[in-house]
Amino acid sequence: MSISTISPNEFAKRWSSVPKPSLIDVRTPVEFREVHVDGAANVPLDRLNPAKLAAEHQASVARPLYVICKSGSRGQMACQQFVDAGIDSIINVEGGTMACVQAGIAAVRGTKAMSLERQVRIAAGSIVFVASIFGAFVHPGFIAVAGFVGAGLVFAGVTDTCGMGMMLAKMPWNQVSGNSGSCSTS
Repeated sequence: MSISTISPNEFAKRWSSVPKPSLIDVRTPVEFREVHVDGAANVPLDRLNPAKLAAEHQASVARPLYVICKSGSRGQMACQQFVDAGIDSIINVEGGTMACVQAGIAAVRGTKAMSLERQVRIAAGSIVFVASIFGAFVHPGFIAVAGFVGAGLVFAGVTDTCGMGMMLAKMPWNQVSGNSGSCSTS
């Protein structure tokens, strides 16, 4: 079964209807806190439980569950988890949160945060740089570390799945302490 998608403009029309559709945002809590569609529930991709969410939101053909992220990639992965769980009343919002804001949907803005994508670039670049220096001056075996990170980046690019990103998403600085109004479902 293929994953259904919706354009931000078409979603904006549905979002203005009564009752509002159910929308889950699968970004990290910190990304969600920075900016999110007003009324979206935060359920990070690494904590997604498709069956439980579908039941909670009473997802059906008449009332599908919409998924959003930053740009559409994590939303697509979340939708695939729903499809794999046998739930097909799921729709990915193309272009993500900023595309929806540009389409006129109200957003809640909070504390600015460093994107997960930027954190991955910093971490990968730092590891490759340090491993290269150590490989040149300490022991040539350190070059294998740089090669391993490079292979991981190629894998991430080909599969659109980033192990380093998934690990960084679980770090304390990417979590929100206290009640931020998000809905974390495990």
